[in-house]
Amino acid sequence: MGSSRRRGDRQLQFQLLHRLLALSSLLLLASGEVIFEERFEDGWETRWVKSDWKKSEGKAGMFKHTAGKYSGDPDDKGIQTTIDARHFAISAKIPEFSNKGRTLVVQYSIKFEQEIECGGGYIKLMSGYVNQKKYSGDTPYSLMFGPDICGTQTKKLHLILSYQGQNYPIKKDLQCETDRLTHVYTFILRPDASYSLLVDNRERESGSMYTDWDILPPRKIKDVGAKKPKDWDDREYIEDPDAVKPEGYDSIPREIPDPKDKKPDTWDDDDDGIWKPRRIPNPAYKGQWKRKKIKNPNYKGKWKIPWIDNPEFEDDPDLYVLKPLKYIGIEVWQVKAGSVFDNILICDDPEYAKQVADETWGANKEAEKEAFEEAEKERKAREDKVKIFN
Repeated sequence: MGSSRRRGDRQLQFQLLHRLLALSSLLLLASGEVIFEERFEDGWETRWVKSDWKKSEGKAGMFKHTAGKYSGDPDDKGIQTTIDARHFAISAKIPEFSNKGRTLVVQYSIKFEQEIECGGGYIKLMSGYVNQKKYSGDTPYSLMFGPDICGTQTKKLHLILSYQGQNYPIKKDLQCETDRLTHVYTFILRPDASYSLLVDNRERESGSMYTDWDILPPRKIKDVGAKKPKDWDDREYIEDPDAVKPEGYDSIPREIPDPKDKKPDTWDDDDDGIWKPRRIPNPAYKGQWKRKKIKNPNYKGKWKIPWIDNPEFEDDPDLYVLKPLKYIGIEVWQVKAGSVFDNILICDDPEYAKQVADETWGANKEAEKEAFEEAEKERKAREDKVKIFN
């Protein structure tokens, strides 16, 4: 009873915080524009179109409106993939948006409630006309973003951009979250072609489209024809030219008689020969004399092939510009279903996106963790009970 009351009090606190954050979010909107925001509240089906792709083959999955088996807020529902080993395809039309001269922010949350074996959890943004009833894996897209897990090897976070009709994946090896809790993924693309990638409102990666995608030839290349100058001294240390070999150094023997070795009393020189002490290494012997090393006053550092302007590079000031965005879609294959997609946001204000993440995910993450742990205890108890009866 006490545990239930505490959860009820916590839920009330979350609801109050939710309202306060919602109010502050409205104030924040004055500085930016929300292109599309989907929290999958009642009526969401009027905005989304389920594709008939794979339906005739019996391989089309369905989405269920739910917060899942466990959540921080049961009223905060998303859409969950159902039926194992299926293709899932659903899309929504959005107000046409061009990111030319503007920052593009794409954000959403996903919870792999199932112990996912192999399946995607990404979203796509499309340009041009899309026949939503035929939306499929072959439908061209301008942006693909989100996790993709398969076995123990693939735990990838996709970030693919389209440029002049060709798709380019980010060169970095981005890893996604693999636990069974909700996580928020945020991609920010700016007019200077720089980007940031956030996971759970924390920046995980940043960089530039110029360097992290193989879209344009590099600005700089190594001058393969360059040769190290003859006068380039790359010796960090040299022998001391002023060092002088000590007098008598070469006459120091390598071995000397052992001063502790004594002639045995039973030794007979006539019968045994002239007794000689054993020889031992001479501690005064230092080996072949070498000049000591000193810092080279003419050291110029290790020579490196210089970088030069790439004659094949031609800048495109609109490198970051995607074709005008018109649709957002979820198109994934999952061996085991159960992923919950929620809180999709497309806007031009990173601060608003951060606010939404705090409101929808941050306020509920601890309660969700507790709900998950409680659900796991109940599941294990049921399994143990079955084992006893078996």
